[in-house]
Amino acid sequence: MRIPKLIVHEYLQGLGVTGLAGLALLVLALGYAAVGLLPGWRALENLSQQTRDASAYLAKVEDGTVAAPVVPQRQLDDFRNKLPSQPQATLAIDKIYAMAAQEQITLARGEYALGVDPKTHLARYQILLPVRGSYPQLRRFLHALLSQLPAVVLEDVEFQRKHIADTELTGRIRLTLYLSRS
Repeated sequence: MRIPKLIVHEYLQGLGVTGLAGLALLVLALGYAAVGLLPGWRALENLSQQTRDASAYLAKVEDGTVAAPVVPQRQLDDFRNKLPSQPQATLAIDKIYAMAAQEQITLARGEYALGVDPKTHLARYQILLPVRGSYPQLRRFLHALLSQLPAVVLEDVEFQRKHIADTELTGRIRLTLYLSRS
C-alpha cells in the first residue's frame, strides 16, 4: 500500500509546527530506545540469566552434587600445609641420603644454608651435594628425589667424567628444600 506524497504533505501541514516538533520528538525517542536502551535491556536479561544460573549452581554445591570450586588462597594454604615443617628438615635430609645409599651413590659432605624466601616467606634449605656414581644411578636418584620429596626443587646439576672411558661421573647437585615455618 503506497501513500501518495500529496496526502502526506497535506497531513503534515495540518499538524502545524507544534505537531511536527512532537512528531520529530517521537521519532527521536524511538531512535534512542532502539539504539540506547535495547542493548542495556539485553545486558540486564543476560545478567538475570547469569544470576539464575549461579543460584542453581550454588544449590547444587550445597546439595553436594557438585564439588565446590577451589579458592586460590585455600590452594596456597593446602600447599603450605603439605610442606615439611622446619624441625623436620633433618628427616628430609636423612631421606635424601637414604635414597643415595639405595642407588649406591657416594654423597660427599654437602654444604647447607638455611634462609627465608622473600617472595613466599617459606623457609628454604639450600643444599649443595657433591656426588659420584654412574649416569643411570644418578638419574634414578634424581627421579626418586623429585618424586618422593615434592618439597625439593632441583636447581642445578653438573656432571663430568675425568676420562672418556670412565663409567663413573663426579659432579654437584644443587637443590632447595622448602619448609613451612610452623
